[in-house]
Amino acid sequence: MSEAALSVKVEDLSPVKKKLSFDIPWEEVRRELDDAYNLIGKKAKIKGFRPGKTPRRLLEIYFKEQAEDEAIQKLINRFYWDAVEKNSIDPASQPVIDQKGIAPQASYSFTATVEIKPVIEPQGYLDLEVEKEEPKVTDESVQKRLVELQQVYSTLENAPEDRLAEKGDFVTLDFEGKMDGKEIEDARGRNYLLEIGSGRFIPGFEEQIVGMKKGETKEFTVKFPEPYQNGELAGKDVTFTAMVKEIKSKKVPALDESFLKNFEKYDSLEALKDDIRKALEDEEQMRTESEFNRKLTDALLAGNEFEVPQSLVDRQIYLMMANAQRRMAAGGMDPEKAAELSFQMKDRFRDEAARGVKISLLLESIARKESIEAGDDDLEKKLNEIAERSGREVDSIREAYGREGLLESVRSELREQKTLDFVRRRAKIKSV
Repeated sequence: MSEAALSVKVEDLSPVKKKLSFDIPWEEVRRELDDAYNLIGKKAKIKGFRPGKTPRRLLEIYFKEQAEDEAIQKLINRFYWDAVEKNSIDPASQPVIDQKGIAPQASYSFTATVEIKPVIEPQGYLDLEVEKEEPKVTDESVQKRLVELQQVYSTLENAPEDRLAEKGDFVTLDFEGKMDGKEIEDARGRNYLLEIGSGRFIPGFEEQIVGMKKGETKEFTVKFPEPYQNGELAGKDVTFTAMVKEIKSKKVPALDESFLKNFEKYDSLEALKDDIRKALEDEEQMRTESEFNRKLTDALLAGNEFEVPQSLVDRQIYLMMANAQRRMAAGGMDPEKAAELSFQMKDRFRDEAARGVKISLLLESIARKESIEAGDDDLEKKLNEIAERSGREVDSIREAYGREGLLESVRSELREQKTLDFVRRRAKIKSV
């Protein structure tokens, strides 16, 4: 390797960004150009010359740009990665290259600006004082879930012709909205089923439907909330014309033997309540564990201030957007609409994405300091769990993850969890 690579200039632009400046001697440039022209000449088809026999001067006329591009690419890759290794730089992103191209008989200069992972010396992660809520399920919680079950198995019946719509009713509507006299595409519906009081519609809309009767048409104005997914409507007054086509009331079943027939495994109301209590206890356990982990990581972050690379935050935002889009599409939303809405949530994800990146980097530094690793046995156990959940063979899971380059990602997640478990075991936990 040329001595030029050893004399690269490295500048710290910030704790998470470096600028590497290179000045490569002409001799190195010429060598790469010769190699580029040799490769091009073996395939070049120029009238009057066989492949591999085309004179260099003609190659320089027809293939100069291609040869220089290939030479530049190889020079940048060779000298950049050599400098990264020799200067123990841990890139967090691809470098941004600034260069002016190749000039004859002159050295070739370029700069590479790259974000790096911060150097963290973790502090205060031993003996953290954290409160933990003990999971608790009350009789009131069980009764509330029973009422929710009653709602699930409720039926809808046509309301009497002369009865006015009231909260809790399901009404079928035709409606359209106008702003400044112009119809709004996103504020129109036909045969729209609305549960009055559900809060699923624009604030103030459902209240206007209360007191209407079947066949009645009403005009009213509603102010759209701010913010709103459609920025053109946010905070604006929209005039709606709505017609009630049908009113249905909900018939809630009684908690008796007939209700138990909806289930196969309960022979008494007490057996149903016991099962509900167990489900609620599992939910409470998950909720309190999640809240405790949040408090634990908050305490970790409070004792460790450091900057994070924006590229890692942007990558995490993208993953959160992709997950949100996947969930909305799985819930029945049009994929294009789901993609549009998930993109609009980009700024909303920013703070949580930055927090997630900080936690990941901090746990990585603790794992390094405490020599915590996720071994092959840990990885194999996790792959078996994934296979069991998905109903697939573990070999196919391993092969798929390996093909998609996800095995190291799984190993990193396992190492993070083991590190968090280590911090938790050392923490001073106060039950509340």
